[in-house]
Amino acid sequence: MTTVHPLRRFALLCGLAVLAAPAIAQDAYPSKPITIVVGYPPGGSTDLTARTVATELGNKLGVPVVIENLGGAGGAIGAQKVANAAPDGYTLLVGANNEIAINKLVTKKVKYDLKDFTAIGLIASQPLVLVASTGAGVKNMAEFTQKVSKNPGKFSYGSSGVGTALHLAGEAVKEQGKLFMTHIPYRGVAPLTSDLMGNNLEYGVFVLSSGLPHIKSGKVIALGTTEAKRSATTPDIPALAESPQYKNVDISVWFALMGPANLPKPVTDKLKKALSDSLQSPDFRKKMEASGSTVASPTVNIDQFLVTEVAKYKKIVEFAKIEE
Repeated sequence: MTTVHPLRRFALLCGLAVLAAPAIAQDAYPSKPITIVVGYPPGGSTDLTARTVATELGNKLGVPVVIENLGGAGGAIGAQKVANAAPDGYTLLVGANNEIAINKLVTKKVKYDLKDFTAIGLIASQPLVLVASTGAGVKNMAEFTQKVSKNPGKFSYGSSGVGTALHLAGEAVKEQGKLFMTHIPYRGVAPLTSDLMGNNLEYGVFVLSSGLPHIKSGKVIALGTTEAKRSATTPDIPALAESPQYKNVDISVWFALMGPANLPKPVTDKLKKALSDSLQSPDFRKKMEASGSTVASPTVNIDQFLVTEVAKYKKIVEFAKIEE
């Protein structure tokens, strides 16, 4: 019978313990609070989505899920922090199109890419809405197209900033309609709203939830939403895609849960399961729908979705020659 020297036995046991440690750690996940980074100040649509899903994830995972708002650079500062974080599942990102898929296409300052994240799942989306000021003299897309076509370069549209989903939606409308309009980037929704309601700007693009109060009050006129189909929130507002000339306009603001690259599979699987269960929670769905969002299907292939979205935005960015 072969005997093992005590020192060898000790070394062997230590080695097995080291190999087992990562698996044990992953099985125990989560064992402490999880931080979700939001790349914007409190109060916006991304922050609202993050806080709503954080409550559900905390209930499903059994640990507190806290929000860290880290605004700046169109969400890129917060996204960069998560890309640089340890891949242990305790630092996550709830991000939107801008910081996840668009920023990299329009500015060289952004150093991260999709490969620097582990995509966990799509959370929800909101359509955008193209609006006209009351002084623009148009009430629908046919009138808008006719007026802008006959006056190339005379009219402008505003968005909340260069390279945002709102900007890209406006450029998609220009491309599809073969229109020549000037883009006016604003530092946020408030000054854009002010100029539209003051008739200092003819057209603008809003996230639907931001524009809806002004549409309902009659201070701006809704021309159409930017997803392929009408929003359940506003079934009376046509989708731009209903007009043959704009049939390929399909852009929304969406929100996704992301982690750093190389997140261990057991951790990723737990997060995916917790998110899937959250998306099916009646309370979660009610809160998100009240904010104008459509909750994503748990069956969406997030990796394929992101690849498709980046390809779509890349075409628009190249057409419009957007660079920041």
